[in-house]
Amino acid sequence: MSTSRLLAALLGLGLAAAAFAQSPAPSPAPVPPPAAATPIPDAPQLSARSYVLMDFATGRVLAERDASARVEPASLTKMMTSLIVFEEIDAGRLGLDTPVTISEKAWRTGGSKMFVEVGKQVTVSDLLMGLIVQSGNDATVALAEQVAGSEDAFAQMMNAAAAKLGMTDTHFVNADGLPDPEHYTTARDMALLSHALIAQHPEAYEWYAVREFTFNGITQHNRNSLLWREAGVDGIKTGHTEGAGYCLAASAVRDDMRLIAVVMGAASEKIRAQEALSLLNYGFRFFESHTVYAAGTEVAAPPIWKSELDTLPLGVAEPLVVTIPRGRYQALQASMDLPRQLVAPVAKGARVGSVNLTLGGEPVASAPLVALAEAPEAGFFGRLVDGFWMWWESD
Repeated sequence: MSTSRLLAALLGLGLAAAAFAQSPAPSPAPVPPPAAATPIPDAPQLSARSYVLMDFATGRVLAERDASARVEPASLTKMMTSLIVFEEIDAGRLGLDTPVTISEKAWRTGGSKMFVEVGKQVTVSDLLMGLIVQSGNDATVALAEQVAGSEDAFAQMMNAAAAKLGMTDTHFVNADGLPDPEHYTTARDMALLSHALIAQHPEAYEWYAVREFTFNGITQHNRNSLLWREAGVDGIKTGHTEGAGYCLAASAVRDDMRLIAVVMGAASEKIRAQEALSLLNYGFRFFESHTVYAAGTEVAAPPIWKSELDTLPLGVAEPLVVTIPRGRYQALQASMDLPRQLVAPVAKGARVGSVNLTLGGEPVASAPLVALAEAPEAGFFGRLVDGFWMWWESD
């Protein structure tokens, strides 16, 4: 307890009532006044079997159809293969310059190819480019064998990683996406995988924006035509088999807002690109993202008892971001859930309550409130006086 607070208590100035007054709800961080709110139309109706549009910052799904329906992932599978390879590199178990000897199995794998040669050595870096840009099944199998010893063992790693990401409706049996009855996924799960790839490996993700790659004198172009057609598109992966149809996971950034669109089972390359672009345009046109509270910024400072501090600064440990209909930011409402009485000691970083955001009465986002400073106990006399006033207020 501070000297000023102790003197106020001893003089009977009614500190307790002031201390227990409800802290006002924090206001969202100010932004320039928006234009009139834009009515949100229905999302585009696409011909693809299933699709999903996800906001990257919040994970909020802005549009979807049959997002949990089981479908074949085709070469979108390779996103998981690259994710695991990136993790192996980050862990130091694999290097970009590591030479990989191409097995006969890898060389013989059908479908799209990087055109590696059996028995030759190719660096991990080149194989990753072959996987990402050329969608080479041969490069993909070679990487899987290098990491896990066999493609079957690698598939077990893929399924473990999928479970960790919450991909509850996905099962992999190979690294490249060639058809198999037990190799399946959903549009939702592919969006989760896309999100993880970008969030966990932002530097490696930049490889997905490469438009062409030459190996052994053979130049192949990235099959994601949106890389040429639309500014801001920087990935991710295409896929096609007869059973899967034409698939595309695409991501783009405009005005610091990133969206992920996944289209599964379109009728042609042209249609999958156009429908993914339609989803992205819809999201960027009618929604906006804002960081309401930055990490470590004081959101509230309620009174704290039996402490050397008079008030305890509270904030969020991670940025609190919302994605809402465009033009509605000023209508956000914030409130706090806090204990009626905060009592020392409180460690820095300890969870104290929560801040909640609503729009039009509907929940939008919430986050824990944590102590931004340590609140040590006051001395014996300070604790005694505060104890009296706490009793007086509760009575």
